[in-house]
Amino acid sequence: MAADNSKSEKSQASFVGYANLPNQVFRKAVKRGFQFTLMAVGQSGLGKSTLINSLFMSSIYEDSAYNSTSSRLPKTTEIVTSKVTIQEGGVHLELTMVDTPGFGDVVDNSNCWNPIINFIDSKFDEYLNAESRVVRGFLEDMRVHCCLYFIPPNGHGLRQIDVEFMKQLHEKVNIIPVIAKADTFTPDECLKFKRKVFEEIHNNGIKIYQFPDGEGDEEDTAANKKLKEAVPFAVVGSNTVLELNSKKVRGRLYPWGVAEVENTEHCDFSTLRNMLIRTHMQDLKDVTSNVHYENFRCHKLAGVVSSPDPKHFQAPSRDPMAQFEVEKKEHEIKMRKMEQEMEEVFEMKVQEKMQKLREIEADLNRRKEQMKKTLEQQQQELNNKRRQFDEDKRHFEDEHQKYMEEVEATIRAGTMDKKGGGKKKGK
Repeated sequence: MAADNSKSEKSQASFVGYANLPNQVFRKAVKRGFQFTLMAVGQSGLGKSTLINSLFMSSIYEDSAYNSTSSRLPKTTEIVTSKVTIQEGGVHLELTMVDTPGFGDVVDNSNCWNPIINFIDSKFDEYLNAESRVVRGFLEDMRVHCCLYFIPPNGHGLRQIDVEFMKQLHEKVNIIPVIAKADTFTPDECLKFKRKVFEEIHNNGIKIYQFPDGEGDEEDTAANKKLKEAVPFAVVGSNTVLELNSKKVRGRLYPWGVAEVENTEHCDFSTLRNMLIRTHMQDLKDVTSNVHYENFRCHKLAGVVSSPDPKHFQAPSRDPMAQFEVEKKEHEIKMRKMEQEMEEVFEMKVQEKMQKLREIEADLNRRKEQMKKTLEQQQQELNNKRRQFDEDKRHFEDEHQKYMEEVEATIRAGTMDKKGGGKKKGK
């Protein structure tokens, strides 16, 4: 008995108490509650509202009455947020749902993702401003932690709008692709379509949410491997409770049977819900904070405006210094490109000026030759007139000389006649 008392005294003496730190963190976190923002993007009629209600087993979205076509199809993408507080087992979750009515519902969907990008950036900016205040209280985290992108079950793969949307947003938010209304496929068709979509995502360089490594935990590694194989998740949503074999299930009733929502053989709804809520919700928040937000923060503080063009946007880095190095290299490349463009423009301007000078010189030479020919022609005409004048003058002089000679001859002849008559009279 004395030995037992001595052992308990030794154990109490060696117990410090820092083993209770996880309990302290747990109690504080439960008291504060949790925040999570989920965005759902996809065309109208893909069952986004039904799936969200099914995921959280709450009426986040009420059944909407049928509206006219003009009211159901907005001309541009809108951003609609809804907040709801969910309680389970004493844990409070403040869920913010972000819906995007009007996305992809019009004929011309050019830049329909810009309102979504602006919304995500605005929430990053609000969090950065709150974080930069001198007096900081509790920071309300309204950043978008996850984006469920609904792919229509067309059986042909991704559309151009799907590829462009995910390319524009994969550096800003955790994208989880979801194949809507998977009950329209047979099991073989669903598997083929999932493989085709995943292959197109990989070929287009789209970075969807990457499940973390197990960090040495074989169980977590195996679970994450199964989740990776399930992407994109083929889901079915329904809030209707049916009775099947004396068991109540949520599903969709068809003439050929029941498509059970929570049956893993029918769809990936349970897998998606477990991943999104039970196992990876905190990791989604961590990746948002450590990767996407840090990337935005580095650009913002460095005075670099993020470009919407994906060619000028670099992948996020977990190391801010590495991000600065990337931006430095980008700036150097940009400066070299600008210098080269300026040299090309200067060379082009010089070439244009030289060409203009050559044209002016050629025009002057042409006018010079023309004037020279004109002068030569006028000189030739003047010479011809001078020769003609000289000939006329010579002809006149010759005629005048002949005339004078004839006059002199006549005068001499008359004089001789007078002398001959005088001699005859004298005799």
